[in-house]
Amino acid sequence: MVHKTLLTDSEWQIIEKHIPNNTRKRKYPLRIIVEAIFYIVRMGCQWRNLPATYPPWESVYYYFSEWRDKDIFEHINDMLREQVRKCTGRNASCSTVIIDSQSVKTTRRGGLRGIDGNKKIKGRKRHIAVDTQGNVVSCLVHPANIHDANGGKLLMRQVHENIHGIKVVFADNAYRKSFKEYVTKTFGYRVEITPRIADVAKNGVSPKRWVVERTIAWMESFRRIAKDYEYLLESSQAMVYLMSISLLVNKLSNS
Repeated sequence: MVHKTLLTDSEWQIIEKHIPNNTRKRKYPLRIIVEAIFYIVRMGCQWRNLPATYPPWESVYYYFSEWRDKDIFEHINDMLREQVRKCTGRNASCSTVIIDSQSVKTTRRGGLRGIDGNKKIKGRKRHIAVDTQGNVVSCLVHPANIHDANGGKLLMRQVHENIHGIKVVFADNAYRKSFKEYVTKTFGYRVEITPRIADVAKNGVSPKRWVVERTIAWMESFRRIAKDYEYLLESSQAMVYLMSISLLVNKLSNS
């Protein structure tokens, strides 16, 4: 069966330079491995149901887990986000982030999870920080029973370790107390709480919060993360970064 390419040549050229290319003897080209990983994220199939046009699922999963454990997906996301920002005339490093969380159901496969008492969802929370363009800056996945304020603290610790130059953090009312005090005192960031506004035309959120809400909505186009199918939290985070990489590559190839 002839393989139908998932990445255009221009998209592959953008990604290729950031993919680790070690001396390990390889049976399959890196491009088809990367395309198979993107296929999983976009189509949501099980690893064992990967179409026969791609390499055996064991080979593809080997690279996925190897790059996941070495934070390669997060690194690629950072590099591409900086490229996108430069292409739009902005500084490579962002000074403002907007944070929010999304509670999603998990499957019977198990793994760490909890119950979000507010939304009545048994599963996990994805905490994400985005820049003012909606590009993912950082992602943290944790059981849904952890309160937004506490999960947000963990996320901001991750942001502080990886991103320099952050000055302002926008968040909603769930972060107004302990989170705001912690982030201001620990990292010196200014936290701006943006409450809901009664404007149906803007989906009931303030302009700043709309940016992160839009990014969360983009996730629905990627079936693997429409629900949390992963056993490991690290795999869940990797899938979000892969979604972000796909969007960033598309922006760069069309710029």
